Amino acid sequence: MNEKNPFEDMPVIFSYTRAQAIEDGVLVDLTEWAKETGFKIPVACTATVWHQHIVPPNVTKELGQSERGRAHDMLWMLYNTIRRSEPAGENQLLFTVIFLQTPNKHETVQLKAICGPSDKGEAALTVMLPNED
Repeated sequence: MNEKNPFEDMPVIFSYTRAQAIEDGVLVDLTEWAKETGFKIPVACTATVWHQHIVPPNVTKELGQSERGRAHDMLWMLYNTIRRSEPAGENQLLFTVIFLQTPNKHETVQLKAICGPSDKGEAALTVMLPNED
């Protein structure tokens, strides 16, 4: 039984592409760093994840913390979580990363990765907080 899509002939009123979201700073493109970790598809994170967790607190920069290092830690944890997960046909996955917040305090953060289409229809990953969509 083939049901007709009721929106098939409707004009698109508004669209917002992944490229526009990256250009606007809503998403931060991590694809080049992700390739170094083993990812074969584009990867981005939300601006919230970037500013709250990837950009290190000033007090930890003196200890060698950097955006690249923290992004690598996040990408590595995501990569390993994906490799250990059972294929379930779902497009999202929760994973945990530990970030240094002060010289004596670590924060365990749960993040969500969603696999969806890129602007050209290929798979792309977006990392966000669990309450983001």
